[in-house]
Amino acid sequence: MHDSRSLPTFAAGAVDVPYVIQGMDELVSRDTVWEEHSHPTHELLWNLRGASSATTGSRTWTITPLVGLWVPAGVVHSGRMPAGTWYRAAQFGLHAAPPLAQEPVAVEITPLLALLLDRLDDDALPTASRTLTEQMVLDVLEPSPHELFVQRPRGDLLRPIATALTEDPADQRGLTDWAVLLDVSPRTITRAFRAETGLSFARWQAVLRAQRAILLLAQGIAVEQVAEQVGYRSASAFGAAFRRTTGTTPARYRPA
Repeated sequence: MHDSRSLPTFAAGAVDVPYVIQGMDELVSRDTVWEEHSHPTHELLWNLRGASSATTGSRTWTITPLVGLWVPAGVVHSGRMPAGTWYRAAQFGLHAAPPLAQEPVAVEITPLLALLLDRLDDDALPTASRTLTEQMVLDVLEPSPHELFVQRPRGDLLRPIATALTEDPADQRGLTDWAVLLDVSPRTITRAFRAETGLSFARWQAVLRAQRAILLLAQGIAVEQVAEQVGYRSASAFGAAFRRTTGTTPARYRPA
């Protein structure tokens, strides 16, 4: 069971806001789903604790304390957060904050950026100090080289594969197994994956497994158990695949 929340859908700039940046945070006590919605402002999402996901179109992004997500104003998105996630969201007024990108993009949550955003939570911050801090936030915001998203294939051919592996990333069926099951050649599946996701089947599967692994690691589950749950025969094999996919180690996503 999970909580489901609904929010309105706004076009970009549909509501005038008096602020440049306005933040909020919440510790969710139950698994929570945000149904599709959009904001009149740009939004930056990141977590103080735990890992969550946001979906825009056919892409599902991973959000952590290290890497957040910039969602431009008016872009429809939904979200999922496991119980215990402590998330933060900052809204950026269109009148003062140019879009970081025209499409959703991952953002590196550096220690400096986190401190600046924390400072804006101080209601007693003098106006001049707030203006300076807001300018610094806008100056240090930049896309992250560590973005992690899964592009879900939309075609009928790949739908059974995507559904099965999303439900169970540890599914051991390979390209040849799926070709036999779907009565097509492995080359046909390979071409379809590259056309719809930009990745090979093996690469897409590795990204999907890494995304699920981050959610499990953030909950404090042991690396050995995570490796098994996402389909690797050993923690070392999992660690090597995780580094190739994310550029960092599983330990980076475990709670402090």
